[in-house]
Amino acid sequence: MKFVVNRESLLRPLQQVTGVVERRQTLPILSNVLLQVEGDILAITGTDLEVELVSRIPLQNAKPGEVTVPARKFMDICRELPDKADIEMEVINQRLSIRSGRFKSTLSTLPATDFPSVDKSEADMNLKVESKALKSLIDKTAFAMAQQDVRYFLNGMLFEVGEGTMRTVATDGHRLAMSDMEIDSVGKINQVIVPRKGVLELQRLLGELEGHVTLSIGGNHLCVESTEYVMTTKLVDGRFPDYNRVIPKNGDKVVLADRVELRQALNRTAILSNEKFRGIRVNLASGVLHLSANNPEQEEAEESVNVDYEGDSLEVGFNVVYLQDVLGVLQSEKVRITMHDGNSSALLDEPGAENTVYVVMPMKL
Repeated sequence: MKFVVNRESLLRPLQQVTGVVERRQTLPILSNVLLQVEGDILAITGTDLEVELVSRIPLQNAKPGEVTVPARKFMDICRELPDKADIEMEVINQRLSIRSGRFKSTLSTLPATDFPSVDKSEADMNLKVESKALKSLIDKTAFAMAQQDVRYFLNGMLFEVGEGTMRTVATDGHRLAMSDMEIDSVGKINQVIVPRKGVLELQRLLGELEGHVTLSIGGNHLCVESTEYVMTTKLVDGRFPDYNRVIPKNGDKVVLADRVELRQALNRTAILSNEKFRGIRVNLASGVLHLSANNPEQEEAEESVNVDYEGDSLEVGFNVVYLQDVLGVLQSEKVRITMHDGNSSALLDEPGAENTVYVVMPMKL
């Protein structure tokens, strides 16, 4: 294997692929990336056995071959080379020789035949979606995923495709985020759970892409493909909770607030909330929302925000971080908060945009 590649065309794809590779691995080869030259294409693959990312870079006059090299060292070397430098790489005696200008180095390798690949079943569904629209859909819900919940199916995101709509849903049992986008109708409804790592890598990758991508869903994998990248993630084998039962339907107290003003007030008040439980008290009265928080050190903070509301008074406690997260992903000037009583969940959304909703459960203070 021998090829020459420009630093700029190599570095960004290499950084994306290396991001998938875990720093601590039980198998030494999982710390490596796979380099494959076939025709005039260099394919770089990284995997942690759950997520696999392949980047494809065009070459000229390359000699075919394949090998694996330590991911971090390889990336660090390429990153430290001068801008726009040409890098010559060649496998000599089971080592990768890297030359650029006066710099030369050799990296240890492991056989490409030992490199594992993520098992892919036959795709049940293929559809084209706009990359930025898909990223926006994921961004609106990803923050609500659980992190290390024993209910393993919550440590990921539900993708529901069908009937002209793609929906993402995430919940950690205390809050829920749901968002829809229109797609070309695919008929049958398909539900899959993408693991947390797969969601985070997908967000990162979609931030790099322009135009449309092909989304494929199989029995045990989800795959996103563009001209430059192919990302495959295993799916979580489990049943996602019935999210429709969580969304409150009986809210009769509707509050309209300035999103930025409310978020800033929450940020200030939250500073003196209990660092462990993060509770904040919300008192709703006609035309005003009163926020208050305190902590075991007897420190207190409170602030009032003018809102559009006419109705009965209400007192309810929330985890302030959950409210901050929702207000951080909304884009509208106003936020609508719908509540029923002090023991019921709050429904948050953007006025006039029914395709994204958030549910935050109350907490006792």
